[in-house]
Formats: sequence, structure tokens, C-alpha cells
Amino acid sequence: MTVGAAAETAGVSPKAVRLWEAKGLLPPAERTDAGYRVFTDEDVAVLRFIRQAKALDLTLAEIKDILDLQRDGAAPCGRVTALLDSHIADIDRTLADLRQLRRTLVAARRAAQESRRRGQDAVVCRIIEQADRS
Repeated sequence: MTVGAAAETAGVSPKAVRLWEAKGLLPPAERTDAGYRVFTDEDVAVLRFIRQAKALDLTLAEIKDILDLQRDGAAPCGRVTALLDSHIADIDRTLADLRQLRRTLVAARRAAQESRRRGQDAVVCRIIEQADRS
């Protein structure tokens, strides 16, 4: 099948197929005499795998690593689990940072409201200047 047909079957764009092939996630496609790429059902399965792995926020480098392990005959499940654990830890750190930022913003907003109630000027500047102190 052509790049367009393979892309449509896998639920990705032809541009993604070309990119992933260029980055080595797919083996180089066979070509017709006219130079068109020809993809197999196995290639489409790999394209679907890449799409699903990207949906889990894995990078192309991580996906390539997993595919290379599988192609070399190794079971990549341990590597996948480690990658997912790493991504979960990253998300947990981001959530903690966001919770801290929210507390800082709430404190700055509260300070601005209190300043306004006291009739003080330049509330916006004080919000920024006091952000590090909260």
C-alpha cells in the first residue's frame, strides 16, 4: 500500500509516516519502479504502535528504543514499564510545582486585595514584587 493508504489505515498523517521512517522507527520502505514507497500490513501495525505510544507521551527516541529492542528479539516490556514510571514521576513533579504555583498566586491575589482595601496604590507591582516572599 502507498504511504497515504498506510497512513489512513493506521490513523496517522502521511507526513508522520515519512518522518518516522526517516528517524528509523520504520524500516526503509520498499519502493516501486516509479519510486513510490510500498508499505506492508506489518508496517501499518508498527505505525499503529507508534501512534499509541505517542498517545502515552513517549518520545520518538523512546519509541525507537522499544522497537529496536523488539526487533533484536528482546522483550521490551521492562523498558516500557520503566519509561512509564519515569513519565509518571515527571507528571507528579509537575503537579507538585503547579500546586505550589497556585498557592503562590492565591497568596499574591490575597495580598493585592488586602492592599486595595487599605487604599494602597501600585497593587500590581506589589503582587510581582512579593511573589518570591510567599
